[in-house]
Amino acid sequence: METADTTVLVADDQAMIRAGLVALLSNEPGLRVLAEAADGDAALAAVRRRRPDVVLMDVRMPGKDGIAAAGDIIAETGGETSVIMLTVHDLDEYVYAALRAGASGFLLKDATPEELVKAVHTVAAGDALLSPRVTKRLLQRFAALGVRDARSELSVLTERELDVLLEVARGGSNAEIARNLGLAELTVKSHLYHVMQKLHLSSRTQLVITAYETGLVCPGQAEVRPRQASA
Repeated sequence: METADTTVLVADDQAMIRAGLVALLSNEPGLRVLAEAADGDAALAAVRRRRPDVVLMDVRMPGKDGIAAAGDIIAETGGETSVIMLTVHDLDEYVYAALRAGASGFLLKDATPEELVKAVHTVAAGDALLSPRVTKRLLQRFAALGVRDARSELSVLTERELDVLLEVARGGSNAEIARNLGLAELTVKSHLYHVMQKLHLSSRTQLVITAYETGLVCPGQAEVRPRQASA
């Protein structure tokens, strides 16, 4: 039985870059470009019509920018369409805002074709991906922030759901989490679904942000903090 192609929408206001991305992805086995868009509004409209698996989204575009469009797309599709942000700007506010909006990946435009293709496959499989440079800067930002009180937010999770959230924050894929926790991969997916429902989140990257912001895990530290009893 053949596996269905991963479908992609490319959104970038620069026609030459957009055409290059479309050509690159169209020549990759297992990927199929459904549509392209020159701004955020057009990208959202195309997602509504075509429902691609993945959107490659430029951050800075005229009209609705990529970050706003990413949030709308994730809300519109219930997270079924994953968004990878592409930009030449390695700026903290872009990275953080994109991940807050629910983007599943953030790549700089100097990424290699191989890195781009891998990113599409990675987020289509339900995992998250950040370039190493972006990850380093993001963790530095978290290190400088004070953590929120985790009692009210994370107390709704079971111990096993906390274990899964911690593994996600460490960067584990579903298969890796299943191996580490001795679970079936479908069970991991079920736990992730329930964690996102309980925390009112829609993407894997939002789970990672919550894990750091609540102090469940800290930059450079893989230990889970003790659960505090509810007041």
